[in-house]
Amino acid sequence: MEIQSDQLLPMSKKIPLTGISSVAIHTSGHNNAEYAHITPIFATSTFTFDDAESGMERYSGKDKTRIYSRWGNPTFTAAEETIAALESFGITNEDGTALQLKALLHSSGQAAMTTMFMSNLKAGDTVLSHFALYGGTNELFKSVLAQAGVNAIIIDMRDLNAVEDVIKSDSSIKLIHLETPANPTLQCIDIAGISVLAKKYGAILTVDNTFATPYLQQPFKYGADFVFHSTTKFLNGHGTAIGGVLLGKDLEKMNTTVWKWHTLMGGNSNAFDAFLLSQGMKTLEIRMDRHCSNAMEVAHFLEKHAAVQKVNYNGLSSHPDYAVAQKQMRHPGALMSFELKGGLQAGKDFIDKLNMCVRAVSLGTLDTLISHPASMTHSGLTPEERQKYGITDGLIRMSVGIENLQDILNDLDQSLVD
Repeated sequence: MEIQSDQLLPMSKKIPLTGISSVAIHTSGHNNAEYAHITPIFATSTFTFDDAESGMERYSGKDKTRIYSRWGNPTFTAAEETIAALESFGITNEDGTALQLKALLHSSGQAAMTTMFMSNLKAGDTVLSHFALYGGTNELFKSVLAQAGVNAIIIDMRDLNAVEDVIKSDSSIKLIHLETPANPTLQCIDIAGISVLAKKYGAILTVDNTFATPYLQQPFKYGADFVFHSTTKFLNGHGTAIGGVLLGKDLEKMNTTVWKWHTLMGGNSNAFDAFLLSQGMKTLEIRMDRHCSNAMEVAHFLEKHAAVQKVNYNGLSSHPDYAVAQKQMRHPGALMSFELKGGLQAGKDFIDKLNMCVRAVSLGTLDTLISHPASMTHSGLTPEERQKYGITDGLIRMSVGIENLQDILNDLDQSLVD
């Protein structure tokens, strides 16, 4: 769904919205034929036509959200409008006009990412990306894109001069992909700096904004061409549904090439998950504020603990990417990882002793989730790759929840062994 950042209130209240919470609550949901306060769950596989002419109009492209739910659905549209408004909020084009985005809701973050890559790359092209990506992204590069004839180069992209040297030496690089902050070391990449290089050498810049959400970071503000999220995480916020979204500012391409890949690969969402996403996003700002304030305190606690070797959190000045995070993020976020001095055994002992914090992969839910990347999310990497990317055997990843802070600290303290 296309949306511009100066989204107005519905009906006659033509007052520009000035804050993220207002945008999340009022962008969509009130405008439906049934006058429902909340957008209904349109649990239908197909849609009817009044006559042949109306059917022809929909198939011509005037309203593809009411043909077949693999192509679109009013419940999808409500979520798409909101995400597009959040990612474009307050951003203007060079000519001063409000940025317009098109959003396509998918069945998962992986589906959204696959659409993004497949609609922009062909056999012989190369993707340039960086260390410490989400394990599923690494596997997509190695297993799926490789079979399609697309190569991947993985380097440390925090050195812009080194990045430019690589781009100059390989004309097949057509797309640069960033995950910032990255999973699980919280590595941050300078989006604006990479954007300059991408434009200079004619490459597309894509950004995974899952960890940050549009509340903490807006990649389009810094020159991204495409942004995607696993909406399963903070956007939904409650761990109730799987989903993904792809956003782009090239509206013609999003409405043609990208839309075609999306629909033909069958990566569509479903009405119930889209409904849950729309409801979750309404509390995004207040949830993220609590997630982030808790995370900062947890990071300081861990940094001082005798059992902890190192804390990876962008809100600590000890993190190598602290300055980059300060530059492009509202707050360092709710994710962190930390290395235990006792290695693998210490990690297992720590996880086994947890009382309140939850042993689970994923992130962005209301409760604190703790996982062991080497044996879980990044087990598909070789030990050498994990070591190279900073994913040690004793590394623990934590998605800090919104529980009472002292309860989180108490559980961590009793689970850590000096």
